[in-house]
Amino acid sequence: MKGTYLGEFEEVVLLAVALRYGEAYGAAIVSELEKQMNRSVNLGAVHSALNRLSEKGYVYSQMGGVSRERGGRRKRLYSVTPAGSQALREIHQIRNQMWELIPGIALP
Repeated sequence: MKGTYLGEFEEVVLLAVALRYGEAYGAAIVSELEKQMNRSVNLGAVHSALNRLSEKGYVYSQMGGVSRERGGRRKRLYSVTPAGSQALREIHQIRNQMWELIPGIALP
């Protein structure tokens, strides 16, 4: 397994996979990220992040069923692994602790 450091983009991609539970495939993840972050996101960048997350053991993928609208092609569906879930929980906890430590005067 590759290093477990989770970059910012990897984090939001992993969060989008969790948000799209059961329907997390490339285009759906891009759509979720664009909706949540209010900016355009490149599908290639998402696929690269998904590959890195897979190497780290944070997501796994499986092929979905054949669909008529995709011309009989199958979607690769992604899910968060227990290790990915743990990584998200830890990063969430760290961020919350740091926010609570900021003195009120520091962020007027």
